[in-house]
Amino acid sequence: MATTFLSRSLGAGALALSALVLAGCATMGASTPEAAVEQRAAAYWKARQAGQLDKVYALTPPSYRQVRTLDQFKMQFGTAAAVQGVEVTKVTCEPEKCVARLKLSVTPALAGLKIANIDTYLDETWLLEDGQWWHHQDL
Repeated sequence: MATTFLSRSLGAGALALSALVLAGCATMGASTPEAAVEQRAAAYWKARQAGQLDKVYALTPPSYRQVRTLDQFKMQFGTAAAVQGVEVTKVTCEPEKCVARLKLSVTPALAGLKIANIDTYLDETWLLEDGQWWHHQDL
């Protein structure tokens, strides 16, 4: 009985360690929090541009995903404007919070009107949770 308990405990520990290593791999090569957030912000917007809301949702904090389902997220964040281009222009970090400044080129979705792309700037908050940077999402 003690051997079974020990085996299960070691297995659970190995699984948890594997998860931490994989999470760390996501930002390997990112030597600073600013670099890590720049990479994740670019991935977030690349997925948004491609309409891959499941990938966008995966970049929200685990605490957010505990209270909002993917379907709820998709209903809230459908596509209102077509994002044509995104550039991360600046990232400023504190110990557990970063702000990514983005330049977005969007095509407004106005029925019956053909409007040229509009460039706008957006500040996004990224939070450190469980050793990883996540796109902050209001509840």
